[in-house]
Amino acid sequence: MAARSTDETLLVRALGETPPSDALTEQILDAAREQFMTFGLRRSTVDDVAKRAGVSRVTVYRRIGNKDGLVSACLLREYRRFVVEVDEAVAALPTTEDRIVEGFVAVLGHIREHPLVGGLLRLEPEIMLPFLTVESGPALVAMRGYVAGRLREARRAEGRPEADATPVAELMVRITVSFLLNPASCFELDDDEQLRAFARSYLVPLIAVGQAGRSKTSAVR
Repeated sequence: MAARSTDETLLVRALGETPPSDALTEQILDAAREQFMTFGLRRSTVDDVAKRAGVSRVTVYRRIGNKDGLVSACLLREYRRFVVEVDEAVAALPTTEDRIVEGFVAVLGHIREHPLVGGLLRLEPEIMLPFLTVESGPALVAMRGYVAGRLREARRAEGRPEADATPVAELMVRITVSFLLNPASCFELDDDEQLRAFARSYLVPLIAVGQAGRSKTSAVR
């Protein structure tokens, strides 16, 4: 199946659009979510999803499309929900540093515990891993842009001067992805407090490093 190629653009779309939906489409996507969580992507068919949703195979095709379209639509909805949950987790926090810490906790915890995305990483890593590694270019750019935008918003809310948050955002995304791909580490990241301690010790200082780097570049110019 073409899951690897279609997955590349899911985060781009999740962060940039909100497609219209309706009760029947949501019913089909709910069924697809349950099917994929239970049996994985490889062992699931459009017929399985249609049966679980209580509709005909033709209805699934008309509403969403073939299996690749069904997988894309299902994951896209999960990613969009994920972005909303992370935003809600950090929106009321007073400082950029607090938002970085809680954002890291929300991202890593959410994906690890997510019954579909996290479950597929464990159940069918050969399908999901390319999305996070060799074929992850568009997704990396999308998530980097999302984090950079939130960092800029936090700085504005604190009355700090504008700064290019892209390099720091990319480092944060790459660090987070590395822990998702290979959780074995000398760092203890088993619970939220350990995640917060790591973020304060290693992610928050990236802001100062990024500012120092920009200052040196400006001085050279």
